Amino acid sequence: MKSTTMLNILVTGSDGQLGSSIKEYKNVYPNYNFIFASQNVFDITRVDNCFLKQNSINTVINCAAYTAVDAAENNQIKADLVNHTGVLNLALAAKEAGAKFVHISTDYVFDGKHYKPYTETDRVSPLSIYGKTKLAGENALINCTLKNSIIIRTAWLYSEFGKNFLKTMLNLAETKKNLKVVSDQTGTPTYASDLAHTILEILPLIQNDKTQIYHYSNEGAASWYDFAWTIMKEANLPCKIEPVNSIEYQTAVQRPFFSLLDKRKIKSEYGINIPHWRESLDKCLRKMGVKI
Repeated sequence: MKSTTMLNILVTGSDGQLGSSIKEYKNVYPNYNFIFASQNVFDITRVDNCFLKQNSINTVINCAAYTAVDAAENNQIKADLVNHTGVLNLALAAKEAGAKFVHISTDYVFDGKHYKPYTETDRVSPLSIYGKTKLAGENALINCTLKNSIIIRTAWLYSEFGKNFLKTMLNLAETKKNLKVVSDQTGTPTYASDLAHTILEILPLIQNDKTQIYHYSNEGAASWYDFAWTIMKEANLPCKIEPVNSIEYQTAVQRPFFSLLDKRKIKSEYGINIPHWRESLDKCLRKMGVKI
């Protein structure tokens, strides 16, 4: 599904997991001209509205976010500045430039008290400062009445880039014989490369009069314990994974106990296929040079 129209794409937060994964595809789409902007190059909290017009940007993919979930509890102003104000700034700049806008959000906008996969229209009720600021960013974008714009909520991102659960487990397994991992939180590990590919595939098809919300994660369900156990199994590591309840592993933030995302909308409207999380985990491990 290659676009025949030249897209000048600004990717913010380009040094993060998703931004770095998009970079891996830059040569796959000859009609996509990318400008990859890290925070040092393009700070969304201080957007120069002329930047988009001067660079003929007609598409924005906002990967920039304050994602330190625990730290956000004590840094609410900073988290809100990036996750809320920054989104508003960028959305207004995109609207002025007439650019498409893809914004990445999170399963943390839900409280995790559901009993079935969350749809895009289910009630939002974030438990954490991180979730609240991400929801505020969603609402800011929606209120901008920006055409050709979408919000993609995702969950449990990992990749070969940056800091994430997969890399933490692999690093700990080098020195630990046993690890305790939470077993009563359910979601879906999502390979950032799969999300990056989906975004780039659907870009030419985004056409709407008001912002649409979609859910994207890999297929299947897992607890953090399941994820960790599978990592050790697939990577042939001897580290033993022991399940524990969340109450035994106290953190600064209450996390959703259940955050499966219903992906029927994005699959039906854009005709995409989504791999199972175990399949994608193997793919990521191979790219990292891990023998499986």
